[in-house]
Amino acid sequence: MSTETSEPHEDAAPPRRLEDLPGPRALPFFGNTLQIRLADMHRQFEAWSERFGSVYRIDFGPRLALIVADHEVIAQVLRDRPQQFRRPLSGGRISSEMGFDQGVFFANDEVWRHQRRMVMAGLDPAHIKAYFPSLLRVTERLRARWQAAARAHAGIDLQADLMRFTVDAVAGLAFGAEVDTLSGDEDVIQRHLNKIFPALSRRLFSIVPYWRYVKLPKDRELERSVAEVQAAVRGFIAAARERIAADPGRREHPRNLLEAMLNAADQPGSGVGDSDVAGNVLTMLLAGEDTTANTLAWMIHLLHRHPEVLARARAEVLQVAGEPAAFTFDAMSRLDYLEACAHETMRLKPVAPIIAAEAVHDTVVAGVLVPAGTVVIGLMRRDSLREQYFSDAQAFRPERWLDGAAIAATSAKRVAMPFGAGPRMCPGRYLALLEIKMAAAMLLASFDIDEAGGAAGAEVPERLAFSMGPVGLRMRLTERRTVAAAG
Repeated sequence: MSTETSEPHEDAAPPRRLEDLPGPRALPFFGNTLQIRLADMHRQFEAWSERFGSVYRIDFGPRLALIVADHEVIAQVLRDRPQQFRRPLSGGRISSEMGFDQGVFFANDEVWRHQRRMVMAGLDPAHIKAYFPSLLRVTERLRARWQAAARAHAGIDLQADLMRFTVDAVAGLAFGAEVDTLSGDEDVIQRHLNKIFPALSRRLFSIVPYWRYVKLPKDRELERSVAEVQAAVRGFIAAARERIAADPGRREHPRNLLEAMLNAADQPGSGVGDSDVAGNVLTMLLAGEDTTANTLAWMIHLLHRHPEVLARARAEVLQVAGEPAAFTFDAMSRLDYLEACAHETMRLKPVAPIIAAEAVHDTVVAGVLVPAGTVVIGLMRRDSLREQYFSDAQAFRPERWLDGAAIAATSAKRVAMPFGAGPRMCPGRYLALLEIKMAAAMLLASFDIDEAGGAAGAEVPERLAFSMGPVGLRMRLTERRTVAAAG
């Protein structure tokens, strides 16, 4: 399982070559690229792992990639970042070509180290607690939107509404900007953001980078969206600098993530400047919108399909947190069962079902010689759905994450890694969990869920567009009587 390059012991089997691994049959020049369905790639890779084993190869035309489905090997690769593995360089190149400043997501080496310190300075639990009032205001706006839909007996495009919620939350919570997409449908920022992630995903797996030579209408439309979002980002930064200049106390006590990042960037020897801050503002907008909204959408769908789980989660919310207007940060931290529902959702429906890392040096992974520059793709869900690691693995059972089942919960956290592992674990995990619990607690306290599924009760499809989300998930609500009477 070692990922370190070393001389094999005399009695050890020599490492296998990547070329000799099993894998789907490839075509000349194109390799397996014409077989890969981008929107369904994660499921395709998972199916191939059942056929070819936990370690196999895929031919991406000019290069081979190592696919790993064993969670222990994946965890070791992730822990060996950044010394032995890094983010694939292609991601940084393509995001730069699209016109973005580099953020911590695609950064490597010293740039990543400096940016990571800056981002973590604004995302520690103490700062997130200070941002709580802003998040509560956004949660109240989401409730008002859903109250209007319930009173009109109207269906709700669940994923779209949750993306409005996360955009508003990130903008207010992280940047001190009152972006209100929940009060109306003129969601300008969200409309542009929704074009960026799918375009990035398409370009990452394109054989020929045609956009470098010819611009199609969709590429010109993408450029306009990028320009709009970049202008918004520059506006956030300028406004934050003005607030800090007018109130120097914000140096010691920043009111939002952006102010904390700017203060960290302004420290002597920080190694970062406004362009680094801009890159991470965009990273927060993109990653914070898409991943958290998709996890929430899947969680609401699963709760509706399991009434006994929903009832237990609602009872906890009403007992611990009460009505949404009275939510507190401390109450959210005590919603253990609701948090377990989130973890169980991320086990079954991880929004990052694949994670890629690129070898910095020649190394050995799971007995396979991996040349420098080779991309290793980890399948994050395969082991999470296997009976050898989880009893009744296909079932939605949040109690497996509770402290009362301490051994099982510890094992579950080792197998399911929705936020990654090692030094590059997602820095926004505390914020994401808080947003998930706030929106879900508000929903359970305020409404009965009449419907939360696909068309005509059909299975809700998964679609991968950088993150994995549901397709066609709609919801209908009825206001709970105590809330309706109070209003």
